[in-house]
Amino acid sequence: MPHDHHDHDNHLDPMEARTRALETILTRKGLVDPAAVDAIIETYAEKVGPKNGAQVVARAWDDADFADWLARDATTAIASMGFSGRQGEHMQAVFNSDSVHNLVVCTLCSCYPWPVLGLPPVWYKSPAYRSRAVIEPRAVLREFGLELPEGVSVRVWDSTAELRYLVIPQRPAGSEGMSRDDLAALVTRESMIGTGLPTGPA
Repeated sequence: MPHDHHDHDNHLDPMEARTRALETILTRKGLVDPAAVDAIIETYAEKVGPKNGAQVVARAWDDADFADWLARDATTAIASMGFSGRQGEHMQAVFNSDSVHNLVVCTLCSCYPWPVLGLPPVWYKSPAYRSRAVIEPRAVLREFGLELPEGVSVRVWDSTAELRYLVIPQRPAGSEGMSRDDLAALVTRESMIGTGLPTGPA
């Protein structure tokens, strides 16, 4: 059944409202099958999306040689796991530490590493995030519920069409001995953008 979002557009982010309006027009003209659109979105959100990046992070936590390769040549290291393609041609991994927390933004538009993170969240594309992440990163992080210690500096990376970033968060305490699959389950999309941290072991 065709999607009709007009009744709800006034409650949406402007970009999402425009996207839904365009989908409605294309659907009514018979140019787009809503079921196909939903399948593509689900694929990027659930399969091609953050689960791929989580596997990369988990392997980096578990394999020091891979972590070193990732630091030197993220594009090739990530591709070796089968995660490559459009929007992931040129990757750089940035590693959080006790003294540095990395945050990724695209100040011009919404450049984002689709092969490892899927589709960008609405907030990542918003003008407010794109400007404030650079100007007042700590305030932005607090709004995401992340309060960093004073001794930790925030390094902001600006994604472009030529280069996209993947944050490798620190491995949570208490995760020693966990399998890679279990480690991957701790990794959140936000932790790979830098607006959050991994979850702790149960």
